[in-house]
Amino acid sequence: MEYPVTVFIGKVREYEGSRPSAIGKVQVEGELSLTDRGLVGDQQAEKKIHGGPDRALCHYPREHYEQWAREFPEQAAWFVAPAFGENLSTVGLTEANVFIGDIFQWGDALIQVTQPRSPCFKVNFHSGIGDLSGLMQEKTRCGWLYRVIAEGKVAADAPLALVSRVSGVSVKEAAAIAWHTPFDDEQYHRLLSAAGLSASWAKTMQKRRLSGKIESFSRRLWGRG
Repeated sequence: MEYPVTVFIGKVREYEGSRPSAIGKVQVEGELSLTDRGLVGDQQAEKKIHGGPDRALCHYPREHYEQWAREFPEQAAWFVAPAFGENLSTVGLTEANVFIGDIFQWGDALIQVTQPRSPCFKVNFHSGIGDLSGLMQEKTRCGWLYRVIAEGKVAADAPLALVSRVSGVSVKEAAAIAWHTPFDDEQYHRLLSAAGLSASWAKTMQKRRLSGKIESFSRRLWGRG
């Protein structure tokens, strides 16, 4: 099955009262070059936590925006793509039916799902909703990230097509294992076994297995702790 896609890229900008960010993306048309670092012309402000080989592209389901707008009617105008800083927007692909390791063909390129997108406090600032990052995590409306396994030319009029499924762990299940359940060594092992999992998530799950503890989410979600 093919999924039409809308494509967005952005430049790093300064924001008074917050850190620099490239969350403010714009829609692009026509042919683009996709490398192992992402779309040519797209930027990331904090490369330690954004971008890189395992996080070259961010995908956010467009249908989530209607849910958010219903829940936050006063901010409804904000909830339109690409408010969450995504590169790719589709209808029909969600955390429930996309799996860790899924390989999609997009134009001449091949991209692979690596992890759920880990919400951070910047979306709270840009949306004006103090705990939107926490709600994204709680409700698993987080989207997901890709690595590029074959570079090439892509375009907004080239749909995404699933060509291989290599694990039995959905993005929603991965998020539930990482964020929603108490310490569970068996489930961490299951997630670690999912082909295609990002190195950073593999590191986090293995550190939990060794320490027997779950790290705090406070710094990522709210910028403190």
